[in-house]
Amino acid sequence: MESISSFLSDAVNFLWGPPLLILLVGGGLFFLIYSRFLPFRFFGHAINVLRGKYDDPDDPGDINHFQALSGALAATIGMGNVSGVALAIAAGGPGALFWMWISAFFGMATKFFTCTLAVLYRGKDSEGDLQGGPMYVIREGMGKKWMFLAFFFCVACFIGATPVFQANQMVAVFKDVVLIPAGVQDSFGVDLVIGIVLAVIVGLVILGGIKRIGNVASKLVPSMVILFVGSVLVILIMNIGEIIPSFMFILEDAFSAKAVLGGAVGAIVIEGAKRAAFSNEAGIGTAPMMHGAAKTKEPVREGLVAMLGPAIDTIVVCTMTGLCILITGVWNSGEVDGIVLTSKAFEASLPGVGPYILVICVMIFAITTIFGLAYYGQKCFSFMIGAKYTKYFHYYYIALVVFGSVSSLDIVINLVFVGYGLMAIPTMISAISLAPKVMKAAKRYFDEVSE
Repeated sequence: MESISSFLSDAVNFLWGPPLLILLVGGGLFFLIYSRFLPFRFFGHAINVLRGKYDDPDDPGDINHFQALSGALAATIGMGNVSGVALAIAAGGPGALFWMWISAFFGMATKFFTCTLAVLYRGKDSEGDLQGGPMYVIREGMGKKWMFLAFFFCVACFIGATPVFQANQMVAVFKDVVLIPAGVQDSFGVDLVIGIVLAVIVGLVILGGIKRIGNVASKLVPSMVILFVGSVLVILIMNIGEIIPSFMFILEDAFSAKAVLGGAVGAIVIEGAKRAAFSNEAGIGTAPMMHGAAKTKEPVREGLVAMLGPAIDTIVVCTMTGLCILITGVWNSGEVDGIVLTSKAFEASLPGVGPYILVICVMIFAITTIFGLAYYGQKCFSFMIGAKYTKYFHYYYIALVVFGSVSSLDIVINLVFVGYGLMAIPTMISAISLAPKVMKAAKRYFDEVSE
């Protein structure tokens, strides 16, 4: 196991170097400038689209705009926001949060382009059903000579879009807050039992397909955001005098990296960008698969809805989690497990009840993320093998829930980062090469909206 962990760690360090950083963050900056901030000027219109003002049940697709965003957020507002931001601060210091903001801002432009393309270049699977995602964008928009990129993305998705991290952190927080205080001995058997129970729950939902995932996500996501954000707001209000100093600390450390990394500013930028990608998945290619299923004839509308994702996910939710960890002073406790670190922050301000609130939030966060990721892997599997064989992917995915439950944190988090790093390459290459097509569609759409 140590050799596997070491290999994965080396692979992450190799993949998440300057080239990938330039591709993701630089690509986002390119989209921002190339579009002349056009989608941001229609932020209010994006809210109206999300509210269902332009919904037409006869439009092609499987789910409405709200369900598409909820499904995408179900896969992003999750452990990346609760545990991932804690890991970012523990590994890179408070300044990593600033670079998460920057990456998320650029990521909003990236999401607009990639998700507009997901609808613009939808294709049919082997069963004749309409599908969207980077693999279809590459096949329909770039042609057969680029099909190797589509298959590359799908293979990488089998590594990155998996439930291993979510399952691992669910087990960790449940044991730390509920079982161990109750006197249950920590053991491999306990992890296995929790993993099997979780796998059964996951199986019941994902075997129902995208419509069941969309329905469950649209009901659970709003409630989980309200519960988590409400709890964090209470903690922030209780420590209101520390909020401004915490923001100042984040800004100072972002350009000095002294808190943890001893002045290695480049390393803190990479850490922030990496965690932002894990948090909101902008440029990774997962969200376009969910938004590609939206009921709409207007690709730009779905791009606008998708653009809201990083704003909600990273700029709002991750910031609140990060502040919670900083103002309670637990960030430099030496704890390396992200979910346990966040639990300590909740315990510090809400003694007794805080960790239990977090357990509830984590269970909802993680389970909805697992549902969303299952859909992504399923679509990649059906693209490569054929839609009629999807059930075999489900069995593989459910087994991964158990694997994540009993594996070490280092292995599962590095496995996800390797997959995400590989997925970003074909996603960003296709989005940049087809960017003129997005702007052509956007000009036509916004001209009509302005009339």
